[in-house]
Amino acid sequence: MRTAAWTDSVSVLDRITAVFDAFGDHDEGMGVSALARRANLPKSTVSRIAGELVEEGLLDREGDTFYLGVRLFEFGQTVERPRRLRHLAYPIMTGLRDLTAQSVQLAVLDGADVVFLAIVRSEPAVRPYARIGGRLPAHATAVGKAILAFSPPEVVEPVVSGGLPAQTLHTITQPAAVLSELLHIRGAGVAAEREECVLGRSCMASPVLAAGGEAIAAISVSGATADVVVDHVATAVRAAAATLSHRAGIADRVG
Repeated sequence: MRTAAWTDSVSVLDRITAVFDAFGDHDEGMGVSALARRANLPKSTVSRIAGELVEEGLLDREGDTFYLGVRLFEFGQTVERPRRLRHLAYPIMTGLRDLTAQSVQLAVLDGADVVFLAIVRSEPAVRPYARIGGRLPAHATAVGKAILAFSPPEVVEPVVSGGLPAQTLHTITQPAAVLSELLHIRGAGVAAEREECVLGRSCMASPVLAAGGEAIAAISVSGATADVVVDHVATAVRAAAATLSHRAGIADRVG
């Protein structure tokens, strides 16, 4: 739970991001009270931010209810491939969430980080450590390792040689050890991460592959370490990623 001290110290951008994150994965309308509760910010702060976002077209307002604004979707349309991938992924991710009862994420690689394109939260909703549009170090995440394992050397080398900062005591920070793990992941088709990014949380991921076998994204299942059962989750996340790979390939050929 975020504290009052936290809300005093975060930047304006952090607060705006928290308001956008409060809408979750669907465009449901909410009032200021609900937004403030989900964003864990003071109601007065959310009311002011929401009013300013309405003026910029980033939120729409109908009476006392706010919705994601048309301008946000205009921005999103300019990024065609992630938008199409999200559209194809959501039904698959929802099915994977229902099967595993854990949160499911879709991410792509950007430099040495992964960027999360979509998140389907578990029920009851346990807020995942990732957020849509958020970044995490690729080497410390299952999605990152799954993508790197199926990426060419010119993509992997800068990540491994550029420094591998520890996120927790369990983060693998030795380049040789990371490369060895990537080789194992390539053979298994699934990557595991146990408390390497956040203590108490574990994750398993599988790559979404283009026709040539190179990763374009990864799907992951994450939750409390005790709840991420390797044998059950590995099979499910591999199947989900394979399904998305197939559908994305078809969409690319048709598009």
